[in-house]
Amino acid sequence: MQSKAKKGLVILGLASAVGFTGPALAQAQDMGFYAGGAIGQAESDGVCDIVAGAPGVSCDEKDSSWKIFGGYQFNRNFAVEVGYANFGEANVSGPGGSATVEATAFDAVAVGILPLAERFSVYGKLGLFYADVEASNTLGASDSDNETGLTFGVGVRYDFTRNLGVRAEWQRYQEVGEDIDVSVLSIGVLWKF
Repeated sequence: MQSKAKKGLVILGLASAVGFTGPALAQAQDMGFYAGGAIGQAESDGVCDIVAGAPGVSCDEKDSSWKIFGGYQFNRNFAVEVGYANFGEANVSGPGGSATVEATAFDAVAVGILPLAERFSVYGKLGLFYADVEASNTLGASDSDNETGLTFGVGVRYDFTRNLGVRAEWQRYQEVGEDIDVSVLSIGVLWKF
């Protein structure tokens, strides 16, 4: 009888230990480094405002965009991330020729994560960027500028496995160039190490 009681206590003790380590183990699985890439569309708001109303002038502020990123997730609710984004080109053309504005940026952001289900979460980003903007025209004139500013965004993430996830997001870069803000809508994949 005493032997059965001891076995019962041992089993109960092991079950309790597993019960208490379960949440800790789940939290440990949320921690770690990750890297990924995204593609989408960038819109350089403000480029067309410069030539608005000019006769015979057309302007396109949208182009394909891509980004690579990496980060560290501290727990299920917080991560930090760095990335490099290429926003493509904004184009202006008219009777006198054409001009393009190209921009790229490095960013560093804090990421707040809200899990909504076991594999699905929403997140918000807030941080800083360093952008390089280059403008050129068909007459051979060119100019470049570097800017630092605020970036923020929101997104959703779905994890197929513990290591592989997909995310869709919108991110805004304020004052990339003089009176130019860039918004990026993208879809990407990430791999967690």
